[in-house]
Amino acid sequence: QVQLVESGGGLVQAGGSLRLSCAASGSISNIQSMSWYRQAPGNQRELVASITTTGSTNYIDSVKGRFTISRDNAKNTVSLQMNSLKPDDTAVYVCTALHVYGFRYWGQGTQVTVSS
Repeated sequence: QVQLVESGGGLVQAGGSLRLSCAASGSISNIQSMSWYRQAPGNQRELVASITTTGSTNYIDSVKGRFTISRDNAKNTVSLQMNSLKPDDTAVYVCTALHVYGFRYWGQGTQVTVSS
């Protein structure tokens, strides 16, 4: 089992920044990638960014150039630096970890609200 605990959400004005962090614990040796998903009310959940154990990253188009995902393997954490935030970024952000066998662990989520 893997436990994921997010922190860093909150309320920010448009154009501002937030940094989300996710601490992983448990059986993390078989985790191949970690990701941030988000879901806004009335919208489908979407994959925002992901990072592999080797540091390869992937982003959805709407956050490219604004968000940066990073990981600290020594501390078992993954972070999402979000700059130039827009009201459309308002959502619950959830940290996930993908096991090498294909199943995904989910955190509880943290609310990000961007006011216009």
